[in-house]
Amino acid sequence: MSLHPLSNFLQPWFTNGEPTLAQLNEAARQRDVKSGGDMPLQFVLPVADNLSYEERIFRFGAVATRENNAHDLFNALIWLTFPQTKALLNRRHVLALREQGNTVRGPLRDALTQFDECGVIVAGTCPELWEAISAHRWHEAFVIQRKALCRTTRFIVFGHASHEALMSPFNGLCGKAMFLPMTEVSLATFDHVGNAVVDVLLARRITSADFSPRDWQPLPLLGIPGATAKNEAAEYYADTRQFRPARTMPAGSSPGSRWMPTQMRHLEESPGPAEQDAG
Repeated sequence: MSLHPLSNFLQPWFTNGEPTLAQLNEAARQRDVKSGGDMPLQFVLPVADNLSYEERIFRFGAVATRENNAHDLFNALIWLTFPQTKALLNRRHVLALREQGNTVRGPLRDALTQFDECGVIVAGTCPELWEAISAHRWHEAFVIQRKALCRTTRFIVFGHASHEALMSPFNGLCGKAMFLPMTEVSLATFDHVGNAVVDVLLARRITSADFSPRDWQPLPLLGIPGATAKNEAAEYYADTRQFRPARTMPAGSSPGSRWMPTQMRHLEESPGPAEQDAG
């Protein structure tokens, strides 16, 4: 399988071809991956029963995984890469489902699903650059401040549906981005050990806040530095079909937590024991 540059962190799983269900399950066992209900995770062929997808994972650790299906394969690989975050997403889904019932989905479950499918983690030490992205000041963030952006910020595609879409990318392909404040130490740890430290920080963020779909920032994936050679040219970001201007919001409306980074500086802290142990 040919992976897009934004999916390159998953490349080690394809060293000997596409991993089989047996290989995925062995990896989950070795890593002691658990569901949101603290059950050992296993990737299984879909079954017909009366349980919802998330409830089955929560109660039995059984992740329905179709063979020869890129969407489900990427989902499994994200489980293995971000086990704490995926478990918390599963847990929050099920708790919301039990509280609200099947008839009312609600903004929280909508937001969790969007991030699970299409989420992008924007991990960085410079909230001002995230504010520029959130305000759709694309030229400022990706052209004028490009060196600073590459130095202070990492873009990590979390959503498994986005990884599938990146197999055949197209202009306008967007993810649902969340800003994850990082210290310089945390960022250096990420660069050294990879996504384990991000998994710890992201899980903490998923645990501590409620979300709605408005909280995710639409982010054109092909605008991320390194996503395509074309975006090395400044004029690439002048295409308003892909890099749309910000919409004018009605007076009194809330832009959601995408605008929160300067208010979140207090969350930036030195890595605790959990972060230092990551990876």
